[in-house]
Amino acid sequence: MSAPSRFHRGHTDDLMTFLAASPTPYHAVANAAERLEKAGFRQVAETEAWDGTAGGRYVLRGGAIVAWYVPEGAEPHTPFRIVGAHTDSPNLRVKPRPDTGTHGWRQVAVEIYGGPLMNSWLDRDLGLAGRLTLRDGSTRLVNVDRPLLRVPQLAIHMDRNVSAEGLKLDKQRHLQPVWGLGDTVRDGDLIAFLEEEAGLDRGEVTGWDLMTHSVEPPAYLGRDRELVAGPRMDNLLSVHAGVAALASVASGGTGLPYIPVLAAFDHEETGSQSDTGADGPLLGSVLERSVFARGGSYEDRARAFAGTVCLSSDTGHAVHPNYAERHDPTHHPRVNGGPILKVNVNNRYATDGSGRAVFAAACEKADVPFQTFVSNNAMPCGTTIGPITAARHGISTVDIGAAILSMHSARELCGADDPYLLANALVAFLRP
Repeated sequence: MSAPSRFHRGHTDDLMTFLAASPTPYHAVANAAERLEKAGFRQVAETEAWDGTAGGRYVLRGGAIVAWYVPEGAEPHTPFRIVGAHTDSPNLRVKPRPDTGTHGWRQVAVEIYGGPLMNSWLDRDLGLAGRLTLRDGSTRLVNVDRPLLRVPQLAIHMDRNVSAEGLKLDKQRHLQPVWGLGDTVRDGDLIAFLEEEAGLDRGEVTGWDLMTHSVEPPAYLGRDRELVAGPRMDNLLSVHAGVAALASVASGGTGLPYIPVLAAFDHEETGSQSDTGADGPLLGSVLERSVFARGGSYEDRARAFAGTVCLSSDTGHAVHPNYAERHDPTHHPRVNGGPILKVNVNNRYATDGSGRAVFAAACEKADVPFQTFVSNNAMPCGTTIGPITAARHGISTVDIGAAILSMHSARELCGADDPYLLANALVAFLRP
């Protein structure tokens, strides 16, 4: 396969910048908001009254963002076209009492978030980032993007059976990272260090949501640089594509038959049940308030929702060259083959035949190839925000995404063309 074109490469370069700058959901939505601001969007507060005038708006709540563009002349019952995604990724998150250690090592107490490939976090240089809450209730983002922590693996000389029996990790005992030396554990040391990093006074931080991240930057890979290795592609690849697509559609927003929306939620990796998750009220509240702000009634709201379609965009599984038997024998998605349509008749994905037609039309308009993913019948199937969105809001939903390898690893792998192809398909969906 030839190297990516300069058009593809420009989009993928920008994705890599976005990934590196977004070590946490809080940073991801802040970066998404900054990009939307440059495209003319403005933030609205949930505590204030909204107006129904034309233009782009967005709401931030924790690690979630919902953005939408109201075209000139939009009716209260105008349907929405929604790109759904999620901002969180499996990782190691700091516990409420983080300062720990033993035998002369200073460590940080962490909890396992989601379902990470735990071995991928071993012997990797880790930074620390997240959200600090101050005494006055305000928040401050912090990002120590340099080697600070490490989860050291046990040497093979002390675990002679690891080669024959495989690596076995105890989540409580074996994944606590080291970050220095010292015989005395002092409560408050880690937060005091982060206060200094963030330019805050000692004792100003009273709450925190902190997590580790690999500090190795994203990189092109392969003889022809046709692959990209990097962190958090599941699912910031979709968030980035959604932001780019929404900004593009808004820049030429006259005559749009739908109101384009980006909804990027937190906590998908743990079930989506939070005030910032897809199973919470955030999306429904924003859509309803948009209808009512344009003078609509409950009848208008029902009409708008009935005509709405959501593309739930999340990364999916490319066929693995070393484990091809784990895939369905007639469905082998390939990287750089275009986005995948995810199908599961037990509703682990929300796609049905009508949804497939909507996505196929968007790909045809964008001149983008697409593939289909179905799980091997003998393997359990994962799920997404798609079925949740469909059931909670009564919205027709289609599950799609880019094909990757090493999903839930600290460092994942995708094709260098696929992010660009996905974004183009999303543009065609939002602007049919």
